[in-house]
Amino acid sequence: MSKNTDFEIGLQLDEGRFLVEISRRAITEYLKARKIVQPPPETPPKLFMNSGVFVTLRNHATGELRGCIGFPEPTSRLIEATITSAIEAATGDPRFPSVTLEELDELTIEVSVLTPPQEIDASPEEIPKKIVIGVDGLIVSRGSRRGLLLPQVAVEWNWDQEEFLANCSMKAGLPPDGWLLKGTKVFKFQAEIFREKSPNGPVEKASKEQRAR
Repeated sequence: MSKNTDFEIGLQLDEGRFLVEISRRAITEYLKARKIVQPPPETPPKLFMNSGVFVTLRNHATGELRGCIGFPEPTSRLIEATITSAIEAATGDPRFPSVTLEELDELTIEVSVLTPPQEIDASPEEIPKKIVIGVDGLIVSRGSRRGLLLPQVAVEWNWDQEEFLANCSMKAGLPPDGWLLKGTKVFKFQAEIFREKSPNGPVEKASKEQRAR
């Protein structure tokens, strides 16, 4: 994983809107005919860079999570990773049944474009001090176990740094204090977040204050 601390994504609202709109189109076409959408000719050039990305689906009325899948690291071109993540969030998240075409009209789509994860180089007791709630997402990794939580999750649940680490550890299948164990690695990353205000509605770039709403 990268240790680059100066990486900036720098997507504009129109580029983020394109990612959200292609996500909805990708889900729709897949649910209708199992068709995989290809990047259209009008795709903004910056979206062909390699980048990590997650697509999150939520029920607009309740705010409940309905699916979230993505690529933690910049191993694929952003536009293609977004299309794949959108389809998988709708049909492949093992926590939920597949979204139906009718249900899609009740869901909002959120696209989080990630900076490369960087390992937190600190003693275990110093790690919480290196995490900024609302800015940093986390990956806790130990052997084959790995858990990831996006930056907005800590805000949504009103977690402090140690609660964030504990919940990320549990997502990796570790005990809550798994991040403290020798041999466990903790990485952080940031995200630019674009989301629909309503199903198939206007798209906004979420600020830190908006990420939990």
